[in-house]
Amino acid sequence: MAEHGLRWGILGFGWVARDFAAPAMLAAGAHLAAIADPDPEARRVGAAMGARTHDGMAALLEDPGVQAIYVATPNHLHRTCVEAAAACGKPVLCEKPMAATLADAEAMALAIRTAAIPYGTAFDQRHHPAHAVLREAINNGAIGTVTVIRIVYTCWVDAGFAPDNWRADPARAGGGAMMDLAPHGLDLIDFLAGEPLVEVAALTQHRVQPYPVDDGAVLIGRTLSGVLAQLHVSYNCPESLPRRRLEVVGSTGQLLAEDTMGQTGGGQVWHHDGATGTRRRLGVPQAGMSPFTRQMAAFAQHLKTPDAAFDLARDLHTMRLLDRAYRAAAP
Repeated sequence: MAEHGLRWGILGFGWVARDFAAPAMLAAGAHLAAIADPDPEARRVGAAMGARTHDGMAALLEDPGVQAIYVATPNHLHRTCVEAAAACGKPVLCEKPMAATLADAEAMALAIRTAAIPYGTAFDQRHHPAHAVLREAINNGAIGTVTVIRIVYTCWVDAGFAPDNWRADPARAGGGAMMDLAPHGLDLIDFLAGEPLVEVAALTQHRVQPYPVDDGAVLIGRTLSGVLAQLHVSYNCPESLPRRRLEVVGSTGQLLAEDTMGQTGGGQVWHHDGATGTRRRLGVPQAGMSPFTRQMAAFAQHLKTPDAAFDLARDLHTMRLLDRAYRAAAP
């Protein structure tokens, strides 16, 4: 890519794109070239950040000044956006989940492979500085043979979370808390274990929030080599409570990350020694750096030298696991 930095176009300029992705692009040395969103206020904010603005995606995709596309629309629009970007030959980083349905995700994969464009799903948690430390410790044998990975990733999302809370609309979101939050956990298990889940089951709940999608879920699974996984996600946990925890248990110890799951850097990582019972805090290089910033830098590098940080087949497998979890949870 050009030496002056990757020039991004963003399709869908809601709060994730505005508050996290766009600043991360700039922090990673890239440029926000253009945004497209039907909302005039979103376009006003984009213009204030120096981007060219459009009310539809066609003009943005045809813009020769846009080198890569970040898709941050509601889930049901991911397929249309990715297929259009692929037809224009533009690399795509698409927000998770890959799509609102498995059928849409499979159609997207066909378009991506046919056009032979670079593609990634925005699993920012695999780029969190603390999670990189966890993986390095695992690979260095700090806890022996990994036996279990447990993740709690919960928050409070009520019906009035946003003026238009599309995450509570099954037609646009494709599901609820499990559709929104579980993909991060499923991908993170793959990142930490070094292999994906091959079996998965789930239970969902409609317990607190008065909307038609699930407001909580528990998933369990197992990798091919036998690592067990447990994942609790929800939209019904008050945010003042401890609600973000990641544990990796092994035959000789345990790794614990507290307050790392989420859009920002920070949190703490601990190593518990199974032989002595001692606990020590692990240092985290770039501890305060946003996982979004690291993700944007990694994608720009991926365009120059493709690597395992982004993998369409892996992302499609994660989408299949999510679909299987919802079918397992159905009454």
